[in-house]
Amino acid sequence: MEHKILLRYIPYKEYNANRMDLVAIYECLCDRTRLRILNLLCRGPLCVCHIQEILGESQVKVSKHLSYLKSHGLVSVRQEANWRIYSLVERPNRALKINLACLQDCSAEDRTFRSDLGKLSALRRSFGVGAPVCCTKPTARSMRS
Repeated sequence: MEHKILLRYIPYKEYNANRMDLVAIYECLCDRTRLRILNLLCRGPLCVCHIQEILGESQVKVSKHLSYLKSHGLVSVRQEANWRIYSLVERPNRALKINLACLQDCSAEDRTFRSDLGKLSALRRSFGVGAPVCCTKPTARSMRS
């Protein structure tokens, strides 16, 4: 008896939208900037300008990495007025949950990651209780422009 196997080409974006596999997760985790962004987003949603401010990177670089993370299904984005607010996906699969937990554990040992979290805490304190983290108060960088 002969078996025929039917193969169908699935474009990467379609494949990715339907399934987040371990390879896609590790592709995202193999860059230090993306790790820093994910580590920040583990603490809650942030707008692009605040991620940029905390990391000390250009808007283009931060947006490129956020787009990559979004296209691989690790983060989601919503528009609020003029700002794009990024967060981790609402329902991460088991592999992503485990890897993000590992990232949080390992990041405690790294000076850069600790510094990022310190900057995030200072940023949140500057907005006051209950204020959204996105652009409710001008930053030093935006005031220079």
